[in-house]
Amino acid sequence: MPRLIDVSDEVRAEIGDDEADRLLTGVTAPDRYDCTHCRAPGDVTQESTATVLFVGEETAVLAFAHSRCIPSQVVPVAEEQLLGAVRSISEAPQTTPPQAAYAPAPSAPAAPAALPQRGPQGPGGQPQQAAVLGVTCGLVLSQTGRYAGIPRAALVVEPTGAVGRPGDESGQDHFAPMLVEQGFGQVFDVEQPPVELPGWSVLMAMGQLHAILQPAKGGGTIAWWQAHQPLQVTDAWRSAATQQGEVVMYAAPAGSIGRQPREDLLRSAMDGAARHGLLVGAVLPLAGT
Repeated sequence: MPRLIDVSDEVRAEIGDDEADRLLTGVTAPDRYDCTHCRAPGDVTQESTATVLFVGEETAVLAFAHSRCIPSQVVPVAEEQLLGAVRSISEAPQTTPPQAAYAPAPSAPAAPAALPQRGPQGPGGQPQQAAVLGVTCGLVLSQTGRYAGIPRAALVVEPTGAVGRPGDESGQDHFAPMLVEQGFGQVFDVEQPPVELPGWSVLMAMGQLHAILQPAKGGGTIAWWQAHQPLQVTDAWRSAATQQGEVVMYAAPAGSIGRQPREDLLRSAMDGAARHGLLVGAVLPLAGT
């Protein structure tokens, strides 16, 4: 039975002509798969299927997606992120929002990285002491903008303690001001969408949340925050992020929002932080699938 498989030129260049031909003839392609984009079942014998190659430094993983969801493409992914996705790909997703993940970050970041095995870095690559950022996934509604009245995928970032600048021993929290210096905007009303911030992005791979990326000095991107393990997200969150191609990120100083067990309580806490001038945010494009 013929296989309805699309292998793009860039995927073919990575895997070679022989392997591409084996996929197209069905020698190495599965009949059924879970779409790496929407996670719904797919059948290569019944519907057009795109090959998606996730490429790390030493590891590559070939996945499949409905062609109606995304085209065949190569998605660069950090090696540790790809290995984490491989380890967790068969785990059942969580379904109760909001969801939170925590990862180390510098104690004084304009750019809090979360790669402890490489050493946390701030602007210019200076090593800094580790702190912790909490990242919570949820859905928000805005009443203006092109997605007015439509649920949007959001990340709420809050450190567990005060974040100071390098050399500042006052104990004052500079987390939000430093993000403003990076291009984030002050959010006084969650009903109004925040500014768009090019260069930053939210990395998803195989339907899971991996990292928040920021521009790197000299070009490319580095992880501003990275999950210890790929974070499972709800179907509604993933659908909103992938359909809109972007994620709304909010951030606030420690203690401004807290860990909330329900999205209505999370929204109420965000509204309170905004009223007190403590909330910053930006719309970040989605990287990966």
